[in-house]
Amino acid sequence: MQEQNFKNHARLVPMYHYVIFTGLLILIAGAVYKLYRNYQMNIGGLMTPALILLAALLIGLVGFYARVFALKAQDRAIRAEENLRYFAITGKLLDSKLKMGQIIALRFASNNEFVDLAHRAVAENMKPVEIKKAIQHWKADHYRV
Repeated sequence: MQEQNFKNHARLVPMYHYVIFTGLLILIAGAVYKLYRNYQMNIGGLMTPALILLAALLIGLVGFYARVFALKAQDRAIRAEENLRYFAITGKLLDSKLKMGQIIALRFASNNEFVDLAHRAVAENMKPVEIKKAIQHWKADHYRV
């Protein structure tokens, strides 16, 4: 497996991020087009395209919330893991001023630079991308999607 770093740490799942999303957009566009055409031509038959459009929108919402809920659960686990790691190194809990995005970015820092980078993130109010760019010794995370 390729060594993980700032440039390649983002992970995309082609079937989810491209195929399903594109298919859903095509389904919505087709339903909107058919609904509009049937209405414009006054030929009736609005129920089927309206139901297909509703179903496509609901499927999109289910997919969106399934993703959001899974990420929130991962965020909680990451916060607990990084708090434990910080506690194991320093004997204290992470600064409560750290935002969730900053903690998520800090998970890539090696133990040698983790504490200093956590302090710097609070002092300089660093954005997550700035934290990731500041990491010298990347600690891979292959579990988050």
